[in-house]
Amino acid sequence: MSGLSVGGTTPFGPPAVGFPHPSAPIPVQGAGVGSVVRAALGDSGFDVFPLFLGAAEFGWNVDIASSHAILDTYAELGGNAIHTADSYSAGRSEYIVGQWLHSRGMRDDTVVAVRVGGHPDNPGLGSVSLVRAVEASLARLMTDRIDVLYLDATSDRGAVLEDTLATAEWLVESGKVRAVGAYGYTAAQLVEARILSSAGYPRITVLDAPYNLLRREEFTGDLRLVAGAQAMAFTPSHALEHGFLAGGHRTRPSVVRSVRGAQLTANLNRRGSRALRALDAVGAELGLPDAAVAVAWLLAQKVVTAPIVNAVAPENVVELIQGVGARLSRSHLADIARAVE
Repeated sequence: MSGLSVGGTTPFGPPAVGFPHPSAPIPVQGAGVGSVVRAALGDSGFDVFPLFLGAAEFGWNVDIASSHAILDTYAELGGNAIHTADSYSAGRSEYIVGQWLHSRGMRDDTVVAVRVGGHPDNPGLGSVSLVRAVEASLARLMTDRIDVLYLDATSDRGAVLEDTLATAEWLVESGKVRAVGAYGYTAAQLVEARILSSAGYPRITVLDAPYNLLRREEFTGDLRLVAGAQAMAFTPSHALEHGFLAGGHRTRPSVVRSVRGAQLTANLNRRGSRALRALDAVGAELGLPDAAVAVAWLLAQKVVTAPIVNAVAPENVVELIQGVGARLSRSHLADIARAVE
């Protein structure tokens, strides 16, 4: 990883010209401690740190300065893969990530993954909307290419897969997209996509689906079998089940009345309590926070390449990355499995 640039920036504009501003970020000296930890992202051609930093909170619960501090911490620790979406805060997340990539000079050192299909200005996966969505994302990210484009099938169940892949083919050939990923596709659709790839359409090489130790139903059965048979990289989202598996919310009074509060409340039951106690026990033995154990559990699943995990503060990143270096024993995995049965 190259050092971060020290040119000053304005809150919403390009880097200032001339001498560095006194508040400019201090450059990183040398490579991050985790810079040698990389996993092949399927057949995409990219090697990534086995933990994508999710940017879903950026521009929603986290302001631009705090978001950049989170991104700085992630990069300093060796992270190189960021996931965002055009629907996150109506594009604000992409804008914040783009500002960081530009001001720190990190674009060439970072794998940028974007999920499209959910922005109200360019909804769905029709050809016109898809091209416009990618162009808008590129503008907000201030870059000329998206490394992994996740097609969000949940945004457009009526889209014709062949038409979507034909548009993706043009985006790849024009250099605007490097690799194609999928979100919300069924096993049957992935099989159809593979057949279409034999006719020259781009292959779907990366798959995202909600998956964690409490939530496994979306990635079981045929979907898991097809992803494995096609050697897809699996980058599960909702790795901490909306933050519940971080262990900070265990009683209803501690959960605020909000969208996030409702998501957390859904797991305040016996099974959720057993899961947290199992994470507590393993964490106490290994000296890890619950969030790190939850990440380590995911990485212990052979099918997982790199989970997508959101953070709301730099210290969250430090905790999460501890999970990358942790190794759970068979006994640990068995104890967790019994707790969530």
